Amino acid sequence: MKVERRVKIIFVCHGNICRSPMAEYVFRHMLDESGFSSMVEVTSAATSSEEIGNPVYPLARQMLAMHGIGCKGKTAQRITTDMINSCDYVIAMDRYNVQNLERMFKSAGKGKVKLLLEFLPTEHPLYMQDVADPWYTRDFQKAYDDIVVGCKALLSCLEKDCLC
Repeated sequence: MKVERRVKIIFVCHGNICRSPMAEYVFRHMLDESGFSSMVEVTSAATSSEEIGNPVYPLARQMLAMHGIGCKGKTAQRITTDMINSCDYVIAMDRYNVQNLERMFKSAGKGKVKLLLEFLPTEHPLYMQDVADPWYTRDFQKAYDDIVVGCKALLSCLEKDCLC
């Protein structure tokens, strides 16, 4: 069943300078390649306010650039009730983000908040896992790999359920 309106997705992490903007731009790139970019609106946001206005973290930008993906002009923003209410999916990078979203928005995001790796098949070893946090591990490659796997699964689900 093809949707009559654009599907709206918000990727969320703590500061919106590493994982969620990486997911936003990886997913945009996948949408462009698949021909679905006109059907899906994608953004990213933070659950905290400490990085608001800051650009994507340099090592995250470098990781995207290594894969031919740009994120020029992206700055951190905090998620709002209006954003939650107007979107179809709120995709959190880890369980801590899910807890923060539930605490911040109570029932506003009920049914919309999912972990990125929740879209994987249940038999996948990363199913329901957290996307590795490069802020602490400094392993931006692992975070990127987790994000790519999750975004591919998300795109596959969208293709099956609402884009085709």
